[in-house]
Amino acid sequence: MTVVFFSIILVIVVVWLAIITFSLQKIKNNYAFLTKGSSKKTVDEVLRGILGEQHETKKDIAKLSSRCDTIEKNELLHIQKIGLLRFNPFKDTGGDQSFILSLVDAHGTGIIITALYSRSGTRWYAKKVIEGKGAEHELSEEEKKALKMAKGID
Repeated sequence: MTVVFFSIILVIVVVWLAIITFSLQKIKNNYAFLTKGSSKKTVDEVLRGILGEQHETKKDIAKLSSRCDTIEKNELLHIQKIGLLRFNPFKDTGGDQSFILSLVDAHGTGIIITALYSRSGTRWYAKKVIEGKGAEHELSEEEKKALKMAKGID
Protein backbone atom coordinates (compact mmCIF):
# COMPACT_ATOMS: atom_id res chain seq x y z
CA MET A 1 0.00 0.00 0.00
CA THR A 2 2.83 2.39 0.70
CA VAL A 3 4.34 1.70 -2.73
CA VAL A 4 1.02 2.58 -4.38
CA PHE A 5 0.73 5.68 -2.22
CA PHE A 6 4.26 6.83 -3.14
CA SER A 7 3.62 6.03 -6.79
CA ILE A 8 0.51 8.23 -6.77
CA ILE A 9 2.40 11.03 -5.03
CA LEU A 10 5.24 10.67 -7.55
CA VAL A 11 2.80 10.93 -10.49
CA ILE A 12 1.19 14.02 -8.93
CA VAL A 13 4.60 15.64 -8.39
CA VAL A 14 5.67 14.87 -11.99
CA VAL A 15 2.43 16.33 -13.37
CA TRP A 16 2.85 19.36 -11.10
CA LEU A 17 6.43 19.85 -12.29
CA ALA A 18 5.30 19.57 -15.93
CA ILE A 19 2.66 22.27 -15.37
CA ILE A 20 5.18 24.54 -13.63
CA THR A 21 7.74 23.95 -16.41
CA PHE A 22 5.17 24.78 -19.09
CA SER A 23 4.13 27.97 -17.24
CA LEU A 24 7.73 29.02 -16.72
CA GLN A 25 8.53 28.47 -20.40
CA LYS A 26 5.51 30.61 -21.36
CA ILE A 27 6.67 33.42 -19.04
CA LYS A 28 10.19 33.17 -20.46
CA ASN A 29 8.84 33.45 -24.03
CA ASN A 30 6.74 36.48 -23.08
CA TYR A 31 9.76 38.12 -21.43
CA ALA A 32 11.87 37.46 -24.52
CA PHE A 33 9.14 38.94 -26.73
CA LEU A 34 8.92 42.10 -24.59
CA THR A 35 12.65 42.69 -24.53
CA LYS A 36 13.34 41.70 -28.16
CA GLY A 37 15.01 44.50 -30.08
CA SER A 38 15.44 46.55 -26.94
CA SER A 39 18.70 47.58 -25.37
CA LYS A 40 16.92 47.75 -22.02
CA LYS A 41 17.47 44.71 -19.88
CA THR A 42 14.54 44.59 -17.48
CA VAL A 43 10.85 44.30 -18.12
CA ASP A 44 10.26 47.34 -15.91
CA GLU A 45 12.45 49.49 -18.16
CA VAL A 46 10.74 48.17 -21.29
CA LEU A 47 7.27 48.78 -19.83
CA ARG A 48 8.23 52.31 -18.74
CA GLY A 49 9.39 52.99 -22.28
CA ILE A 50 6.14 51.64 -23.72
CA LEU A 51 4.08 53.73 -21.30
CA GLY A 52 6.10 56.83 -22.18
CA GLU A 53 5.51 56.23 -25.88
CA GLN A 54 1.80 55.67 -25.22
CA HIS A 55 1.61 59.00 -23.36
CA GLU A 56 3.27 60.79 -26.29
CA THR A 57 0.94 59.03 -28.71
CA LYS A 58 -2.11 60.22 -26.76
CA LYS A 59 -0.79 63.80 -26.94
CA ASP A 60 -0.27 63.48 -30.69
CA ILE A 61 -3.77 62.05 -31.17
CA ALA A 62 -5.27 64.94 -29.19
CA LYS A 63 -3.39 67.46 -31.37
CA LEU A 64 -4.48 65.69 -34.57
CA SER A 65 -8.09 65.54 -33.38
CA SER A 66 -8.08 69.27 -32.66
CA ARG A 67 -6.53 70.00 -36.04
CA CYS A 68 -9.08 67.76 -37.76
CA ASP A 69 -11.94 69.60 -36.02
CA THR A 70 -10.54 72.92 -37.24
CA ILE A 71 -10.20 71.62 -40.79
CA GLU A 72 -13.76 70.27 -40.78
CA LYS A 73 -15.09 73.61 -39.55
CA ASN A 74 -13.12 75.56 -42.16
CA GLU A 75 -14.02 73.27 -45.03
CA LEU A 76 -17.62 74.41 -44.79
CA LEU A 77 -16.44 77.83 -45.99
CA HIS A 78 -14.78 76.58 -49.19
CA ILE A 79 -16.51 76.23 -52.54
CA GLN A 80 -18.17 72.85 -52.46
CA LYS A 81 -21.08 73.09 -54.83
CA ILE A 82 -20.94 74.10 -58.46
CA GLY A 83 -23.86 74.53 -60.80
CA LEU A 84 -23.60 75.30 -64.52
CA LEU A 85 -26.63 76.17 -66.59
CA ARG A 86 -26.46 76.93 -70.32
CA PHE A 87 -29.42 78.75 -71.81
CA ASN A 88 -30.61 81.02 -74.61
CA PRO A 89 -31.90 84.34 -73.21
CA PHE A 90 -32.78 85.85 -76.60
CA LYS A 91 -34.97 84.37 -79.28
CA ASP A 92 -33.00 85.90 -82.17
CA THR A 93 -29.70 84.13 -81.41
CA GLY A 94 -29.09 80.45 -81.97
CA GLY A 95 -27.95 77.93 -79.40
CA ASP A 96 -27.41 77.95 -75.68
CA GLN A 97 -24.29 80.11 -75.70
CA SER A 98 -25.14 82.03 -72.54
CA PHE A 99 -24.46 80.41 -69.19
CA ILE A 100 -24.70 80.84 -65.44
CA LEU A 101 -22.02 79.48 -63.12
CA SER A 102 -22.90 79.07 -59.45
CA LEU A 103 -20.04 78.65 -56.93
CA VAL A 104 -21.20 78.24 -53.32
CA ASP A 105 -20.01 76.75 -50.03
CA ALA A 106 -21.85 74.32 -47.75
CA HIS A 107 -24.10 77.13 -46.47
CA GLY A 108 -25.11 78.31 -49.96
CA THR A 109 -22.89 81.39 -49.77
CA GLY A 110 -20.73 82.38 -52.72
CA ILE A 111 -21.13 83.95 -56.16
CA ILE A 112 -23.11 83.52 -59.32
CA ILE A 113 -21.49 84.51 -62.60
CA THR A 114 -23.75 85.11 -65.57
CA ALA A 115 -22.54 85.45 -69.16
CA LEU A 116 -25.17 86.69 -71.64
CA TYR A 117 -24.21 86.14 -75.26
CA SER A 118 -25.67 88.34 -77.99
CA ARG A 119 -24.65 89.23 -81.54
CA SER A 120 -23.08 92.47 -80.36
CA GLY A 121 -20.96 90.77 -77.65
CA THR A 122 -20.99 88.96 -74.37
CA ARG A 123 -21.89 90.67 -71.12
CA TRP A 124 -20.70 89.39 -67.77
CA TYR A 125 -22.48 89.83 -64.46
CA ALA A 126 -21.57 88.65 -60.97
CA LYS A 127 -23.87 88.49 -57.97
CA LYS A 128 -23.05 87.80 -54.35
CA VAL A 129 -25.10 85.00 -52.79
CA ILE A 130 -25.63 84.61 -49.05
CA GLU A 131 -27.33 81.45 -47.80
CA GLY A 132 -28.94 80.78 -51.15
CA LYS A 133 -30.30 84.29 -51.80
CA GLY A 134 -29.01 87.27 -53.73
CA ALA A 135 -27.27 89.64 -51.30
CA GLU A 136 -27.46 92.94 -53.19
CA HIS A 137 -29.45 91.97 -56.28
CA GLU A 138 -32.41 89.69 -56.80
CA LEU A 139 -31.60 86.42 -58.56
CA SER A 140 -33.21 85.66 -61.91
CA GLU A 141 -35.10 82.40 -62.45
CA GLU A 142 -32.16 80.96 -64.38
CA GLU A 143 -29.75 81.94 -61.59
CA LYS A 144 -32.02 80.32 -59.01
CA LYS A 145 -32.07 77.19 -61.18
CA ALA A 146 -28.24 77.17 -61.40
CA LEU A 147 -28.10 77.57 -57.60
CA LYS A 148 -30.46 74.61 -57.18
CA MET A 149 -28.26 72.59 -59.54
CA ALA A 150 -25.27 73.41 -57.36
CA LYS A 151 -27.13 72.20 -54.28
CA GLY A 152 -28.12 69.02 -56.11
CA ILE A 153 -31.81 69.93 -56.26
CA ASP A 154 -33.40 69.60 -59.69
